[in-house]
Amino acid sequence: MYGNNSQIKSSLLLLLTATIWGVAFVAQSIGMEYVGPFTFNSVRCFIGIIVLSPVCLILRKKDRAKGVSPVGNRRTLIEGGLVCGVFLCLASNFQQFGIKYTTVGKAGFITACYIVLVPVFGMFLKKKTGPFIWAAVFIALIGLYLLCMKEGLSLSNGDALVMVCAVLFAFQILAVDHYSPLVSGVELSMMQFLVCGIGSGIPALIFEKPQISSILAAWQPILYAGALSCGVAYTLQIIGQKNLDPTIASLIMSLESCISVLAGWLILGQAMTARELLGCAVMFAAIILAQLPGGRELQVSET
Repeated sequence: MYGNNSQIKSSLLLLLTATIWGVAFVAQSIGMEYVGPFTFNSVRCFIGIIVLSPVCLILRKKDRAKGVSPVGNRRTLIEGGLVCGVFLCLASNFQQFGIKYTTVGKAGFITACYIVLVPVFGMFLKKKTGPFIWAAVFIALIGLYLLCMKEGLSLSNGDALVMVCAVLFAFQILAVDHYSPLVSGVELSMMQFLVCGIGSGIPALIFEKPQISSILAAWQPILYAGALSCGVAYTLQIIGQKNLDPTIASLIMSLESCISVLAGWLILGQAMTARELLGCAVMFAAIILAQLPGGRELQVSET
């Protein structure tokens, strides 16, 4: 069991993570007015690395002073960075393209489907899934229908792209759960940003041909997404998942969906219809159901 102080600290860290991520949907939407999706994600990742570099050096210096050995080995760190980085790269770019064609609030709620998908995909990692999870998936599908479906049972392009993003983020979270106890959280975060930054930068140079002037014009949203959403929030995710019960951690992180709706309303003036609001409420109910003690009967089997 974790101590009360550790639980409170980790809960506050993940609440801050959810807040940063929720507002980041606004930054991503505004940034798209100046630069392409690949360019935005590549630049923000390298900013995240710059922000974390001095933190990493300070932590290493403190460990050496205390005679503490580094957590994990370089091979595990590189492997974890590649796996987490590939999923982060794919997920963030699907999300970024999706935000071009849907609202901030809808993007936030659809992305939050990873909270339901994580335990479902966990079945393939020898984890037990209770009946509550299947009920939550069914309820989430109803919420998605109310939120996303247009006339003729069709998804908008933006909604479909963000749904793919939710699936990819579910895999990224499972990868972080696996590697975060094995290596330094800050170094793992930097490695995944390096992979994501290069993976986004190559297609940016080929298809978008970014201009320095355009990047500078979008400096505010890019800086927020890079320094806070990447540099701070993703690192807090890794640290928080180490020290908090996964049920509580997932529920707290899912609050990004609510914050994205509020941020879209307050900052961008994006209104939602009654049907879309009902869809959001149903999806959030499914997210909560999936995280209840009776619904999260997941235990890792030794292999």
